[in-house]
Amino acid sequence: MEEIQEITTDELQKKLDAGENLELVDVREDEEVSQGMIPGAKHIRMGTIPENLDQFDKDKEYIMICRSGNRSGQVCHYMQEQGYKVRNMVGGMLDWSGEKQF
Repeated sequence: MEEIQEITTDELQKKLDAGENLELVDVREDEEVSQGMIPGAKHIRMGTIPENLDQFDKDKEYIMICRSGNRSGQVCHYMQEQGYKVRNMVGGMLDWSGEKQF
């Protein structure tokens, strides 16, 4: 299995602070997302990723987010196999100390 590219929460925060336009996808469940998401993230639950692949563009890179980085890592493997550019946010929302939107 090909290795997954990763990004830390600190690296992501720096990119957002620098005004970079990033494609963030939160794959957690609805009740988890109600605890707050990274501003600008799109919510697509892990279980619904396969039927939502048409929402992704193979020319863009997506940063996948979950609670701890496990589920988003699985989603990254799946999407990379389908030919998408993805990066896993290591440590997930548990490590995220930045702003949240509710």
